[in-house]
Amino acid sequence: MHAEQLTEPVVEHEVTDNLEDLLAVLPPKLVPALLELNGEDGRGNLIEIVLDLGRRPGARFHGHEVFLSNDEVTRDDLNFVAERIGTFGDDNRAGIERTLHRISAIRSRTQDIVGLTCRIGRAVYGTIGMLRDLVESGESILLLGRPGVGKTTMLRETARVLADDLRKRVVVVDTSNEIAGDGDIPHPSIGRARRMQVPTPSLQHSVMIEAVENHMPEVIVIDEIGTELEAAAARTIAERGVQLIGTAHGNTLENLMMNPTLSDLVGGIQSVTLSDEEAKRRGTQKSVLERKAPPSFSVMVELQERDRFAVYKDVAESVDSVLRGSEPDLEIRERKEDGSVETSNVRPVRSQDELEQQSNRKGKRQQRQERARTSDDLDREANRQAVREENGQRAAVTPRTMFGVGRGTREKPVRIFAFGVSRNRLDQAINQLAAPAVIVRDLKTADAVVTLKNYYRQRPKPLREAESRGLPVFVLRSNTVTQMANLMGSLFTDQHSEEGADAIDNWEDDGEEPIPEDQIAAAMFEAETAIHDVLRGSRSVELRPQASRIRRLQHELAERYNVESRSLGSDPFRHVEVLRRGEFA
Repeated sequence: MHAEQLTEPVVEHEVTDNLEDLLAVLPPKLVPALLELNGEDGRGNLIEIVLDLGRRPGARFHGHEVFLSNDEVTRDDLNFVAERIGTFGDDNRAGIERTLHRISAIRSRTQDIVGLTCRIGRAVYGTIGMLRDLVESGESILLLGRPGVGKTTMLRETARVLADDLRKRVVVVDTSNEIAGDGDIPHPSIGRARRMQVPTPSLQHSVMIEAVENHMPEVIVIDEIGTELEAAAARTIAERGVQLIGTAHGNTLENLMMNPTLSDLVGGIQSVTLSDEEAKRRGTQKSVLERKAPPSFSVMVELQERDRFAVYKDVAESVDSVLRGSEPDLEIRERKEDGSVETSNVRPVRSQDELEQQSNRKGKRQQRQERARTSDDLDREANRQAVREENGQRAAVTPRTMFGVGRGTREKPVRIFAFGVSRNRLDQAINQLAAPAVIVRDLKTADAVVTLKNYYRQRPKPLREAESRGLPVFVLRSNTVTQMANLMGSLFTDQHSEEGADAIDNWEDDGEEPIPEDQIAAAMFEAETAIHDVLRGSRSVELRPQASRIRRLQHELAERYNVESRSLGSDPFRHVEVLRRGEFA
């Protein structure tokens, strides 16, 4: 990891929140309590005000909520607010003219308003200081992040900087008036950028195309790309040479790639059958996943926290890296307390699952040699790894030597701390393989940590603490029993039962005859066809019986498309069933 400290501080300066305009539309009995808020519960930290029929009104801050009154909210209170704000659209959102506040309604079955969420909108200068070089480069940028992390605020500031500082022709496609506020006159926070309002969310894609065709923009700013039509419109805009700055539903690059609706934003994913020579050259099976086209966005930014971003400067190369089973290069930008920004180039770190895939792609002869290695060989590898760790290099973990498995030195079960992973599923995987492991709730008593790739990238405090203590951290790609069972199998490969190995379709070379390439290609084509049927609405599709190695490939293909899969029956009739996500618990 290479870190660079930027000398010039990037300062955020809050311009306005127009809170007095919001207070003017709230029931008068709540205003005194809001005016009395101070300190940590001050109005400057207020996120939203919640009014639910028959409940006490509350003011929400980061991590906690304060009640504004002991009296319950009445229908008169809700009607008081509704009469003083703009008209609710098809998405049940309204606003206050020339402010950035958003009021969202919850309705009953008879369409009566039974709840209101009044979200505070703030205009802030300096939010794109950490990304200004990317914005000024002219490249199309896609922002990802969980709700509330500041994506829309950043879009608003981006539009102002491009329009006012760089003098570009900027058009904001504003669905629900969230970027530039309610009313016919846009909020000053977008500068001289022009705003096109969207009458209903379902027409957002058509307004995007209309903006390009009618108003000759150099830049289009769009919030919440969420449908296939909007993804297609984004591709059309990119192909016309217009810079596109937008946000999409999803937290990480992998989320977007697994989303069949939005994967086109990063180039789309397709299954390709390789020739025998090409498959041999790559060291893979004949049926592989590849990027289908150039991505609509050349740069992608994951907003992990308000002051911490992960930047993919080449989306095409990053997608290709993920499809090859490796971690893409990324750049971490983090704002320090003094306002300076530290930039770190992170070297790719392979997850446990990716290491297994890489091993499985090796030739049969090399795999047999790997399994024939003695415990002394594994000990020497662990020692070499310790030396690399002392030199500041991250290496692949050898769990058997780490826990004393295979040498007869481990008497107590391995204590595993699950961070962000379903404990019930992990316990199910442990029971399937009869693995000598237990799940603990205290990191201080753990021998190892299991987490998900998304959590590991964010580097939360528990994971940093685990690594500082020298605990091994195993990273799973997805929160499924299959992934966890594969990990348990690799940790305790000398001790799990044959029944458990069959339950997870363990596909290590067991001396069977090689499977013809055309048989593998036909099985993968059948699996891909079934996956597409499920994505189109089918509840489940059962495949033809296959050998365990082919079933494992079919499971991996299902995970790539974010659908469920499971193995049914007994050999020689054991086969894979593909199901919609959530059908198989």
